[in-house]
Amino acid sequence: MKSYHLVHDIVVAIFVRMSTLFFFAAAGVGLASLALACTNTTNHHSSLDDEVRELARRSEEANDALMRGDVDRYRALVPLADDFMLMSPFGGEPSHGVDQQRIDALRSFFKNGALKQELVGAYRSVDLIVLAVIERAHVEVGGLPMQDWALRVTLVYRREGSEWRLAHRHADPLALGISREHAAALGRGAVGR
Repeated sequence: MKSYHLVHDIVVAIFVRMSTLFFFAAAGVGLASLALACTNTTNHHSSLDDEVRELARRSEEANDALMRGDVDRYRALVPLADDFMLMSPFGGEPSHGVDQQRIDALRSFFKNGALKQELVGAYRSVDLIVLAVIERAHVEVGGLPMQDWALRVTLVYRREGSEWRLAHRHADPLALGISREHAAALGRGAVGR
């Protein structure tokens, strides 16, 4: 009986070690595949591929046009995916889909503005490109007087056929930073609405 337990313990130990080796080997293969599929081009503008560079350029040109209320130019440069999701810098519930009424309202929401974009980072896989940017605009927004607006923005483009479409935009007005206390007040809804 003693030899049975000894053999059992040895077999279990070998099985555990082999399972661990297979796990790490599989994890290594998975990570290597991920590394090949996704290219992080953060702060290496010279290594950006042509498609990433072109999407960054079109995004800047489109949003510059939008700051003048030129929605048609914006839409021509940045086609939206049918399931487009917007997380507005004004907060609230994300919007889903392409709402033509909301898009038309942008014609008078932004006026007399100009925008420059700073590319912070870019990530890509075969069918997705993510741009992390800071948009700096000088613009009239929603009836407010002309002023500077700096937004941190994440843009997710998805390839649909031969075209890149904007599937997600998330922006916040925190490019200049705020205190933890102010962030906490915003998070709990204690600051303005």
